[in-house]
Amino acid sequence: MGMGSALETLCGQAYGAKQLHMLGVYMQRSWVILLTTCTCLLPVYLFAAPILRLFKQDADIAELAGRFSLYMIPQLFAYGLNFPISKFLQAQSKVMVMAVVAAIALVFHVCLSWLLIVQFKLGLVGAATSLNIAWWIVVLAQFGYIAMGYCPGAWNGFSWGAFRGLGSFAWLSIGSAIMLW
Repeated sequence: MGMGSALETLCGQAYGAKQLHMLGVYMQRSWVILLTTCTCLLPVYLFAAPILRLFKQDADIAELAGRFSLYMIPQLFAYGLNFPISKFLQAQSKVMVMAVVAAIALVFHVCLSWLLIVQFKLGLVGAATSLNIAWWIVVLAQFGYIAMGYCPGAWNGFSWGAFRGLGSFAWLSIGSAIMLW
């Protein structure tokens, strides 16, 4: 969240300066940085149980939390994609789209959670599955909205320009993360 928050300022400035095309470029730069960060965080998810035991967490809790963290790996990457999308849409005052997508995902999540946890008795696996699917619905629906052309000028497709200036963008992201931390 901290690393993506730099995007809020940049997108707001680009929108105000009528440089709409930069919104898409900034969003893509943020994706590159956040997905790289998610990949770096992956060992924490993979080895959560031993890490928790190292910090003297109860063995049963560490084991359960470690198993749950493995199931939540897809959500980690969904969040890495979602945060830049939300800042991209917010800069253009497209918050109603975000609210509708979130409401649909919430209803789906509640129903799927009930089905998987209560009806099918999948417990932890059902909860994680429901969370993962709900997050990916949000990401795919919002990106679908963008890709279908509802953000003219701001989204012109994928651009190699997203890879230019990545270092300074990364430093700004890291600074934002430290500031929020």
